[in-house]
Amino acid sequence: MVGSRARLATTPGSATIIDAATLERSRVFTVNEALRKVPGVFARDEEGFGLRPNIGIRGLNPTRSAKLLLLEDGLPLTFAPYGDNASYYHPPIERFERIEVLKGSGQVAFGPQTVGGVVNYISATTPRDFEGRLALRAGNRGFRDYQLRLGDRIAATDTGWSASLVQKSSDGARANMDLDVEDLALRIEQPLGATRALTLRASHYREDSQVPYSGLTRAEYAADPFANPFRNDRFALQRWATSATLGQQFADGAGELRTSIYYTYFDRDWWRQSSNSAQRPNDASDPACGGLARLESGCGNEGRLRQYYTAGIESRATRRIAFGTLDGELAFGLRHHVEKQRRFQMNGDSATARTPGRSLNGGIREDNRRDVAATSGFVETTLGRGAWRLRPGLRYEYVEYGRRNLLPGGTGGRDRLDELIPGLGATLQLHPTLTLFAGVHRGFAPPRVEDAIDAAGGSIELEPERSWNSELGLRYAVPGGLRAELTAFDLDFDNQVVPASVAGGLGATLASAGRTRHRGLELAAQLDAADLGRGAFDGYVHAALTWLARAEYVGERFSSVPGFTAVAVRGNRLPYSPEALATLGFGLESPRGLAAELELSHASAAFTDDLNTVPVSADGQRGRIPGHTVINLSVSQRIGAALTVHGGVKNLADRRYVADMSRGLIPAAPRQIQVGVDWRF
Repeated sequence: MVGSRARLATTPGSATIIDAATLERSRVFTVNEALRKVPGVFARDEEGFGLRPNIGIRGLNPTRSAKLLLLEDGLPLTFAPYGDNASYYHPPIERFERIEVLKGSGQVAFGPQTVGGVVNYISATTPRDFEGRLALRAGNRGFRDYQLRLGDRIAATDTGWSASLVQKSSDGARANMDLDVEDLALRIEQPLGATRALTLRASHYREDSQVPYSGLTRAEYAADPFANPFRNDRFALQRWATSATLGQQFADGAGELRTSIYYTYFDRDWWRQSSNSAQRPNDASDPACGGLARLESGCGNEGRLRQYYTAGIESRATRRIAFGTLDGELAFGLRHHVEKQRRFQMNGDSATARTPGRSLNGGIREDNRRDVAATSGFVETTLGRGAWRLRPGLRYEYVEYGRRNLLPGGTGGRDRLDELIPGLGATLQLHPTLTLFAGVHRGFAPPRVEDAIDAAGGSIELEPERSWNSELGLRYAVPGGLRAELTAFDLDFDNQVVPASVAGGLGATLASAGRTRHRGLELAAQLDAADLGRGAFDGYVHAALTWLARAEYVGERFSSVPGFTAVAVRGNRLPYSPEALATLGFGLESPRGLAAELELSHASAAFTDDLNTVPVSADGQRGRIPGHTVINLSVSQRIGAALTVHGGVKNLADRRYVADMSRGLIPAAPRQIQVGVDWRF
């Protein structure tokens, strides 16, 4: 997507690479912690382990990372990027070698989500010789982390292989939580002659966690911010993924063709006593419950059970071209992608039920099949001469939806949409170290299946999310020294889609919000300098700063909060769009292997509803989240060439703050102390 730092220098849009050295220096704990190193990114915590990330870009709502595109090695990572672009799963950050984040006009080469940005996780290539790594970490709150990575190349066939196993567990951020995940990944690289190679990938992810969905009321939070009354809730997940990529270099070395096929099976069961913010602990169909006092003796629960099957084939090609006195590159691609969802809701009679109940309170409430078939293509041309480059691009998306209610008497329906998504970027090299870039592109996000077709099979006709996104920036780079990127951005939404009930979370019905506007500045900078520590130490500094000057409703719109639907919210701040974000890191490294890094991460205050409510409501679902600053510290000592011991503290000052209020007050993770050992062999 972005590739090397040399290619980053000519990218006509804001882009960031988080490399392996940066991830290792910080001893990154979650994907949220890693992505806070990128300007413009607001990563909201949930359970304290980064299992279900909530990532927002440039003021877009971070709930379930629905406003951006997540990729792994350039292929879809989420289970349904067209029909249900929500992140209920995320692989361990330890699986990846680096992270690429693209927010500029180059997004038109990827899809379907182009409104916010593209996050591409890159796994490590197979080694030329045998390599192994064993990493062990432990800490408070029941934290355990075991990682094993092996790789080699079979000389007889020149086959490279690598395998990794990650197993992590924790008590999470709240009481009555038990988080347990396991991730196994395999990669095989097989050369097929001098110009072709086949890469095979397979992975299995398992989670079995005791984790709630609901947050706390204001009174409950005041009594104990880390309380969790829903101790019988359970989340179980299995994900299998496989892909094959055939790479072909053109005979003259002037380009390449890559064709990938991929398949993912995702199975998720979440048994919970609170399925949205209005259910404490269950809905009106459970009259025997009577509130939290009978939570375990009289209250039932709901099983929100999901299965997703995703498959596709994609070809991408690049070719160096010349047009008169201009030189450049032509990139184009085609993809066909299918998704199948099977969704159940099974109400149980008791707090621990894992099958449908027999009483009026239980039974199967939903049995729904949803299908998506999407065909897309793009073409992008880079042309230039001397110091300037121009990159026009065009993407086309054609999406067909299907939905059928499989309960007795149920009906079904179909719908479709298509969209042209243009983009234009340019770069001008003002100096060997300084590049000016600019770009504009159409932001597009298709509606989910349930937002296109209602339960009776009728067309809802919820418009796709559309915007015009533009950037202007400067990129400065001195080899081995200072790198910096300053970007001004503007996102002008014709139609931003938001939950019809802000407190309902992503599961609520969505509605067209009309026009919104986002404007701001971003600065990314990194300085690696010898003797920055004025002694025997080398030092480095990195910074990611964001000023979101504007993120507001600009069209005629009324509140989505129940009871306030006649109140106009034009000019109000968008929910979960803090005005200021900052991550600053300072590190020192000794020639004898001693290293330390101190990192500060700050987010300013944010509203959680379109009314811009300031005091927290009694149910804990609306209000203003105060700003907060979190300090992380990591220290390591290399012993010989193979062994490193390390320790660190996340949230060093044990800062207590609210992370989320979409389903009630949810606290951020308290202080996390970690120690570990890393052996490479």
